[in-house]
Amino acid sequence: MVVGDSLSAAYGIPRERGWVALLAERLKREHPDYIVVNASISGDTTGGGRARLRPLLERHQPAVVILELGGNDGLRGMSVSQIRSNLAAMIRDAQAAGARVLLVGMKVPPNYGEVYAQGFEAVFRELAHTHRTGLVQFLLEDFADKPELFQPDRIHPTGEAQPLMLERVLRELKPLLK
Repeated sequence: MVVGDSLSAAYGIPRERGWVALLAERLKREHPDYIVVNASISGDTTGGGRARLRPLLERHQPAVVILELGGNDGLRGMSVSQIRSNLAAMIRDAQAAGARVLLVGMKVPPNYGEVYAQGFEAVFRELAHTHRTGLVQFLLEDFADKPELFQPDRIHPTGEAQPLMLERVLRELKPLLK
């Protein structure tokens, strides 16, 4: 199950071209015991995800939860401690429900200042280490500096970038699959 924001909800592109849909196709071929539930909502924050997670866990009983949240919190300048608290609660809830967790890291633009940016990025590493989850360091790692792979808003990746995001996630997801 993927709990994410617009980056996982395929904002601005056909949903079937998004990295989560591509993941579902790949797993159907390579790991047919898995199905992918995309519980992502554009604009979602860690607070929204935290509020939605328990019912999602009860309903879907996932073996693996991919948490791709935090980007909107960062863009809104939410406190790093609140982001950490929300993500930690989500990790604990998912693990308590028996799911393995893959945390997907994000970065904020440099105009947020070095102190905030470093603290924000560190949250994902610290939580993955503390809670022994998988970690994608930065979902946009391979192309964040390539404007041609972003929609005009320079926030949301194009359809052409989705396979890159998929590969980034798959690299860290495969060890969590049984």
